Amino acid sequence: METNTYRCKACGGQPFSEGKLDGYAALRPVNTSFSSGSPLIFTVCTQCGEIASIKATKPEKFK
Repeated sequence: METNTYRCKACGGQPFSEGKLDGYAALRPVNTSFSSGSPLIFTVCTQCGEIASIKATKPEKFK
């Protein structure tokens, strides 16, 4: 998924794409060892690799 709503703070570029980090690297609540956590979506500058945004796909896991 390509998105052009960002401007890179490192290189000034605008082409961005999204990538997903999940599995064992999922974000989990600090005080809960049994939670399956949430995959993370990264918005990445396709020119230099700078991360513009990190978003949990399941924010309800942290309530």
